[in-house]
Amino acid sequence: MRAPAQPASVKAIPTKAPPLTAILKLYRYGLLVGEPAVAGLLAWRSRQGKEDPGRLSERRGLPGRARPIGRLVWMHGASVGEILSLVGLVDGMIARGFSVLVTTGTRSAADLIGSRLPSGAVHQYMPLDAPRWVGRFLDHWRPDLALVAESEIWPSTVAGLHARAIPLILVNGRMSERSFRGWGRTPRTARALLARISVCLAQTEEDAARFTQLGTPRVVVSGNLKYDSDVPPVDEQQLAHLRDCIGDRPVWVAASTHPGEDAVAARVHAVLKRRWPEILTIVVPRHPHRGGDVAARASAEGLRSARRSQGGRPHGSIDLYVADTLGELGLFYRLTSLVFLGGSLVEHGGQNPIEPARLGAAVLHGPHIFNFTQVYRALDGAGGARCVADADDLAAALADFLAEPARIDAIARAGAAALAPFEGAVDRTLAVLDPFIAQMRLTAMTAQ
Repeated sequence: MRAPAQPASVKAIPTKAPPLTAILKLYRYGLLVGEPAVAGLLAWRSRQGKEDPGRLSERRGLPGRARPIGRLVWMHGASVGEILSLVGLVDGMIARGFSVLVTTGTRSAADLIGSRLPSGAVHQYMPLDAPRWVGRFLDHWRPDLALVAESEIWPSTVAGLHARAIPLILVNGRMSERSFRGWGRTPRTARALLARISVCLAQTEEDAARFTQLGTPRVVVSGNLKYDSDVPPVDEQQLAHLRDCIGDRPVWVAASTHPGEDAVAARVHAVLKRRWPEILTIVVPRHPHRGGDVAARASAEGLRSARRSQGGRPHGSIDLYVADTLGELGLFYRLTSLVFLGGSLVEHGGQNPIEPARLGAAVLHGPHIFNFTQVYRALDGAGGARCVADADDLAAALADFLAEPARIDAIARAGAAALAPFEGAVDRTLAVLDPFIAQMRLTAMTAQ
């Protein structure tokens, strides 16, 4: 991976961004006049459990707390994976003397990150992209620098930052081929937005090329922050308790499954049970509220299941354990060295394999991995992961590993070795941010 180049200038804002297109103006006007309808949507989502009713005002840009004194960096990650990838940058910016505002867009991400933020960082929900809501959010928090993860490019937010001369940096930038084609259908609109980004720190050369073709003026390849993320934590008491429940049963985990993959896991269990009657399948749905659906799929295959959210435990008579809780993947990854990652047998784009690979698991996945192409390419190429086509292929692969456990150790070692060259993205990202920090310090000294 090439070393990151420094931005052409450390001045905060691209000053010659093209004007907003008619499409962007119509988008912003629609959200302005349609604000009551958007508020109604938020209320409906709250009743469905998709929004935190106690903090719903934050989604309308109303602050839930006072702004910290001094310099402030705003960091945004939409959901769990994105926000966890920013933790290293949060630590780095606090070490450089900044307070950090961390925002998320989902309840699951908010619930997870709240307990992991260090002193000096605060959490709020990201406002929806209605211009007035974004405006009051920015006017209250007045960030000196905004860092947004991956592909969270919201027009009103981008325009609001640019209008207030707040530098916007896209970190861990990702642009899939599908997204690239979508942006390419409105090239003037894409350029009008992307030209307002001060620097784009892309994950890969392919991402960088796509951002550049769409009109992003300053693009640097810095790598994937997720390679530097800590392995997920674990409650040691819970780990010991579950190990006691499971005993010496063979175990595999289907992690971050999506609709359609739960039924696959149940069918695979039924196949494996003929040869390994004691086998335990643990299914961790990507969205915990789907626990009932997972249990229903197990029942349809004649399997006994228990749901963790309802106090169930994987005792000896349980075939399929539904781990429908939040933030416990680190626990289940440590119960077995056989992990299938979901979102890959259906066209979702895959899930992040770095955590199970770093915890010594043999990683199995389906063919639909376009959101994590680089890491899967590295793992598969090194023999550190295995692609399966369907339920039959997954059952056959698991049977191979269960019959020859030494193969699990070999693929796990290969996976860990394949990830090593990609580490260091946090340091590379901070190296690009440091000129912005120096410029802000100089500006502050001059103003005194």
